[in-house]
Amino acid sequence: MLSTLSPAIRQYLIITGNYWAFTLTDGALRMLVVLHFHQLGFSPLNIALLFLFYELFGVVTNLVGGWLGARIGLNKTMNIGLGLQVIALLALTVPTALLTVPWVMAAQALSGIAKDLNKMSAKSSVKALIPAGSAAAEGKLYQWVALLTGSKNALKGVGFFLGGVLLASLGFAGAMWAMALVLLLVWVASLLSLKADLGKAKNKPKFGEIFSSSCAVNILSAARLFLFGARDVWFVVALPVFMATTLGWADWAVGAFFASWVIGYGIVQTLAPYLTGKKAGKVPDGRAAVLWALPLMILTVGIALGVNSNLDLQLILVGGLLAFGVLFAINSSLHSYLIVSYAKEDGASLDVGFYYMANAMGRLIGTVLSGGVYQAAGLAACLWISVGFIALAAIISIALPRHASLVKI
Repeated sequence: MLSTLSPAIRQYLIITGNYWAFTLTDGALRMLVVLHFHQLGFSPLNIALLFLFYELFGVVTNLVGGWLGARIGLNKTMNIGLGLQVIALLALTVPTALLTVPWVMAAQALSGIAKDLNKMSAKSSVKALIPAGSAAAEGKLYQWVALLTGSKNALKGVGFFLGGVLLASLGFAGAMWAMALVLLLVWVASLLSLKADLGKAKNKPKFGEIFSSSCAVNILSAARLFLFGARDVWFVVALPVFMATTLGWADWAVGAFFASWVIGYGIVQTLAPYLTGKKAGKVPDGRAAVLWALPLMILTVGIALGVNSNLDLQLILVGGLLAFGVLFAINSSLHSYLIVSYAKEDGASLDVGFYYMANAMGRLIGTVLSGGVYQAAGLAACLWISVGFIALAAIISIALPRHASLVKI
């Protein structure tokens, strides 16, 4: 059946399949680590530190990975990512006594490198597969990026649920073995099917070109840093630990809720082009990044006030998080389209890699703050920091160009 499709569509489907498989293991691993080490008695701050190298090495990987992808091709960087994730999963199959903080941080470092190589490769590949220039091409680019991003996040939600189920049924080490074996098969299939020259730049970039020279990319990257820091400062550690301790939710219930949330979040991302004007023939510009950040900020203020009120905490958090997911998904999808649109044609992975370096930096800051601030001051404090970060993202986005044709390289 694949043979009847155009080469570009075939490559897009293979890339998306790789991205999906990787995302399942990534989501499951995140939930497994949070729940398993919470059961072992780790504090929220110590759990956050387990993800420190995951996010820190993601920063470095995006910066260097974009340059590497432009030089050796995105097929190789994607396959390196898949292989490293298999190694990271196998490293966590050791007996519990050997699962020390340094060991887990090292395994998470490998997983962070793998994740961002995979993500950068997938997002950059879409730019290489769609001819640029016309409004129709921009609309198609937005739709393909939204579908790739949204489907990935929906499967990440499935991964959260899968992590809870695997922990309950196979235990921590058993879950790692099962995921490593499945991903190994995907890796072999990818090695045999991806085009050798996908995304390779015609002019080999120098290492000094890893930092973007595009004003628009730099501004969007700064906004992305604060946008994702705003989510992770309360979402990564604070919220699941709060639900398990203060609200008394069982581990499977926490996993199921986060799974449902991320699945819904991914679905909204795939619909973002239609929610932001595609039916009217419009594609978003820099102004849309500002306008969609404002309701997200107002909602987060409402959740923060609700947490400190006498209202039903479960209702506030569940309802607030569902609304937050819808608005954040639209913001994220807009940003994901804008970076691919702003990226230069030859060697797009350089700009995309730099942008996702900022994304990883935001996640790193948010993750560390999520554990530290929650332990020191509680969930409401995490939410107020989130409000400040969203406000900064909106202010920075004011400087974004109003149209892709106005982007200065």
